[in-house]
Amino acid sequence: MSDVINLRSYIDSSLAKTLVLLDVQRDSVADDATSSDVSAAIGNCRSVLRHARGCGLQVAFTRWLGRGAFFGDDTTFAGWLDGFEPTRQDRIFDRGQPSCYSNPLFEEVIGQGGGQFILAGITGETACLATAVDAFHRGHKMIFLADASACQRLGEFNPSDVHRVVTKVIGQFGEVMTTSAWIAASSRRARG
Repeated sequence: MSDVINLRSYIDSSLAKTLVLLDVQRDSVADDATSSDVSAAIGNCRSVLRHARGCGLQVAFTRWLGRGAFFGDDTTFAGWLDGFEPTRQDRIFDRGQPSCYSNPLFEEVIGQGGGQFILAGITGETACLATAVDAFHRGHKMIFLADASACQRLGEFNPSDVHRVVTKVIGQFGEVMTTSAWIAASSRRARG
């Protein structure tokens, strides 16, 4: 028998109990506010957030604080994007490095929740990628919602090309889904 079994197909992607939204901050879109890729990603993040709250999933917001190469140091942009203000039930994790795991409490909370989470956010080429690699190394199961993320231009590479490559790389460390596929899968789970 020479059949190869794809074990990923046996993972129930609807079991994740935490939605992690990365960098839905004003400064993460300040330079690309008019980009259609960024606008579409923000719209999908809104859909995912609305769905997660409707299903009673834990929502975790992570944000970059401080100065650095990834975000500007202008505090006027440090607030949440409109519609992404955390509620009292949500968790907020501040970090000074790209990966969410740079905040030790994040790792603890995800671990206590079974090590499974859904990942979406604006900073695909930095925070999403770094978090996916760190999740894999910890044995955590991550679902990356590719269309609820966007990337910035890297040198001569346009944001769409960067995002396409980053999504393929993240797929080596976790599962990649679209927003609509994840909402459909988690809706079936919630009804069942």
